[in-house]
Amino acid sequence: MNQIICVCGAGTMGSGIAQVSAQSGFKTILYDLNPAVLEKATNSIEKNLQSLVEKGKLAIAEKNAAQQRLQFTSLFADCIADIFIEAIAERPELKIDLFNQLAKMNNSNCIFATNTSSLSVNNIASQIKNPERVIGMHFFNPATIMKLVEVVNTNYTKEQTTRIILEIAGQMGKTAVVCKDSPGFVVNRVARPFYIEALRLAEEKLSDFAQTDALLEATGFKMGPFKLMDLIGNDINYAVSCSVYEQLNRPERLAPSHIQKEKVEKGELGRKSGKGYYPYTPIT
Repeated sequence: MNQIICVCGAGTMGSGIAQVSAQSGFKTILYDLNPAVLEKATNSIEKNLQSLVEKGKLAIAEKNAAQQRLQFTSLFADCIADIFIEAIAERPELKIDLFNQLAKMNNSNCIFATNTSSLSVNNIASQIKNPERVIGMHFFNPATIMKLVEVVNTNYTKEQTTRIILEIAGQMGKTAVVCKDSPGFVVNRVARPFYIEALRLAEEKLSDFAQTDALLEATGFKMGPFKLMDLIGNDINYAVSCSVYEQLNRPERLAPSHIQKEKVEKGELGRKSGKGYYPYTPIT
């Protein structure tokens, strides 16, 4: 496939998606309004690719080819592509505005894929010209490693849009699963009790973070809930919990935890901030 992919938002998810895209043979534009964020993403991708070379998982020629396919830009006018994958802040008005601005600059056949983890893709699509080209393409962190991608159809999405996104996911080496738009889609809907019940145990002082993680890991989970929340980021995880809770009309069983809310308010976001439920070396 010869499509040009533009990833909007150069944070952790955006830079990971852009790296996967470039490694998979796509000419890739990584856009972010903030030059500092873009520079950090550039350094992160270079470091990741070099690490793959050193581990023998990527040939030097492949690394160089991937880098040549990557364009980093903070100029909105550079965002001309066939496929757009947005990975910006989880605020629907921002995503809608971004897609509408991109629609003015690009042809009517380009596809807009949102990486939202919990917002209504139907709502976003309904406010975009030619809503049949809007779809959810939800990657998981870290995007360079996690194989699953949720492909979220809306009430408007046409079959050709879904087919193209499935083909792109396949070329990226991902396992794509099609689902309907609903609060939290499938994975985040199912995962809420995993996080929230673990937090309830901590709230009720029945088990601490390390004990809960150790017990669940001993039963076969690769990572306990608190380690996983620290990896994802407490800000992101809490936002998803709040979003699913509100969209499902506030069921008591899914009420977000005050422990996690306090972590977010203190800036204890997990690995990326240097402290969450556990201490870490901050990501630079």
